[in-house]
Amino acid sequence: MTPAAEAVLDSRQAWTRLAAIVALATLGGAGMWSVVVALPHVQAEFGATRGEASLPYTLTMIGFAGGGILMGRLADRFGIMVPLLGGTVMLGGGYILAAFAPSLTVFALVQGVLIGALGSSAAFGPLMADASLWFRRRRGIAVALAASGNYLAGTVWPPVVQALITAQGWRTAHLVVGVVLLVTMLPLALLLRARPPRAAPRPAGSPAPPASRPLGLTPNGLTALLGLAGVGCCVAMAMPQVHIVAYCGDLGYGVARGTEMLSLMLACGIVSRIASGFIADRIGGLGTLMLGATLQAVALAFYLFFDSLVSLYLISALFGLFQGGIVPSYAVIVREYFPASQAGTRVGIVLMATLLGMALGGWLSGVVFDWTGSYAMAFLNGMAWNAANLAIVGWLLLRARRLR
Repeated sequence: MTPAAEAVLDSRQAWTRLAAIVALATLGGAGMWSVVVALPHVQAEFGATRGEASLPYTLTMIGFAGGGILMGRLADRFGIMVPLLGGTVMLGGGYILAAFAPSLTVFALVQGVLIGALGSSAAFGPLMADASLWFRRRRGIAVALAASGNYLAGTVWPPVVQALITAQGWRTAHLVVGVVLLVTMLPLALLLRARPPRAAPRPAGSPAPPASRPLGLTPNGLTALLGLAGVGCCVAMAMPQVHIVAYCGDLGYGVARGTEMLSLMLACGIVSRIASGFIADRIGGLGTLMLGATLQAVALAFYLFFDSLVSLYLISALFGLFQGGIVPSYAVIVREYFPASQAGTRVGIVLMATLLGMALGGWLSGVVFDWTGSYAMAFLNGMAWNAANLAIVGWLLLRARRLR
């Protein structure tokens, strides 16, 4: 890397770019969270069942997961600005089209394709990958801050969308959100037009860099293992995040208390993500992932033994503090063991696995509850998946230490 390129890393320019990335992630994250708020209103208008009304959310998550790979590949090839501009148009246009949806089927397709796959997906994994390219000494905190935008979106957008729906109805709310996203995200995307600093080309005939055999594995082999680990940790993560509201209802505390616990969990997750960035800068991505997954297992175990109202608030806060840094750790690991030119694609693949783990975990926990009539076995199921994650990460850590 040239001295000029080296000077850009961790510079004021890099931190200014990171601020724009966090703002874009917070704005673009609307597509992931607004559909949850709109669900009962859409269901009532179209006379759908709860299962049918949940289809837009399911398609959004599937599109969000798959679209991340496409957007990551585009970012690797053309720079982050190109997929961001296209994604913003799709996202804002999707909200505007959703406002005029004549049926639930059309609404669900717009959510899944335009808002999820081609819209919000550009404002998550690709932004984390881009942030990692502009930092070396502070890469962990940079990636963590970029990832925090998604949780900030989960904190900001639901009350905003709910207020708009209460005042003007869900159709007008979608129209307003679409216009706001277009007006705010397009100028911010233009701020990211600079391409990241690149390493100097390798002379012909010189030996391949260590990244050609990361941790002594093939690149695709390590990517697959990280994906499997991502599924395991996020199946476990989904149990409290998806079911805490229903769990509180079953215990007689009411869904409002469960909603408060979920908000508390997400707010503490922001703190966790930022803290994990500082930790990753000290011990690396694999060590940070191992620490987060271990603490997540501890929090899940607490749910098995304590179910009073106060204890559930405390455990939910702890769960947020423990698990928030897990997902950003995967992006840090990818940057530690893969070339910068592959960052967008491989981060997209691994994060897709984590999102699929969340989707699987939410569904599987409900199935286990239906089989057993209790959430105790669902928590144990989450701990088992978390143990599989720990086994994979622990093995990778041992390989890393042996190779060092």
